[in-house]
Amino acid sequence: MIINGIKIENTFAEAFPMKAVRLIITAETKYWVLKAVESMTGFATSVIACGCEGGIEKEMKATLTPDGRPGASVLLFAMDSKSLAKQVLRRVGQCVLTTPTTACFSGLESNEKISLGQSLRYFGDGFQISKKIGNKRFWRIPVMDGEFVIEEKTSIVPAIGGGNILILGSSRENVLKASEIAVKEMNKVENIILPFPGGIVRSGSKVGSKYKNLIASINDVYCPTLKGLTKTNLNKEIESVLEIVIDGIYQEDIIKAIKKGIISVCRKSNKGILAISAGNYGGKLGKYHFHLRKIMT
Repeated sequence: MIINGIKIENTFAEAFPMKAVRLIITAETKYWVLKAVESMTGFATSVIACGCEGGIEKEMKATLTPDGRPGASVLLFAMDSKSLAKQVLRRVGQCVLTTPTTACFSGLESNEKISLGQSLRYFGDGFQISKKIGNKRFWRIPVMDGEFVIEEKTSIVPAIGGGNILILGSSRENVLKASEIAVKEMNKVENIILPFPGGIVRSGSKVGSKYKNLIASINDVYCPTLKGLTKTNLNKEIESVLEIVIDGIYQEDIIKAIKKGIISVCRKSNKGILAISAGNYGGKLGKYHFHLRKIMT
């Protein structure tokens, strides 16, 4: 398959079941909303070493938030509910509770719930109070600028992590420019995040290593400087590869993001781009397979 001179390789992205939570963070101003969510989603690129994967899903107008203030929704992903619950409490407690004027609310509804304010309320040292509105309970924790309002529990839902595309081209400059354009379009899709810095990862990995203590190492078949040293997937013209990883709540939104990314590269930034591919493990590890050519037909 060729689109505007770019080969769409006959391959698939292999993704994995995960658990996800959406939190809505609000504050008096957009500035403090962004400070809170940027801090909360820091060091959350990969479960390999970060404990979770996270990102800012979207900014929210005051008319759309639970307390009528500026806000943003954040998505956090982990391999299991226990790991995710631990990350949520740490990140809300250290990054949101600490940020001036913020409040924190659940952004999803499901039968599976984890503690949010139910645990963080103890920081109030007995001075915390709760209020029930409808079928939800909120905690008001005294802090030095007033009080921190937080929903008692938040819901966890099944999700998918590790959808991806690889952009291959003749120079680092061209591939980076194309990747940036793809990220901009893919970020318009709801229910997904691109967890790596700026949505792009240059150090794509494979499972395992020659060193027994490492669970992941360089994806050497896509490293241009190793063409003569490994069984490469790159032809002599390809000098740069970048990857965009997608985590999402729903399979259809990951498909939508992949399609938007590929279309944007092929139509808006095809200079020096030779192919679009995807990373997989032969279909042996992840149950979700996103076939590029099927998505693009």
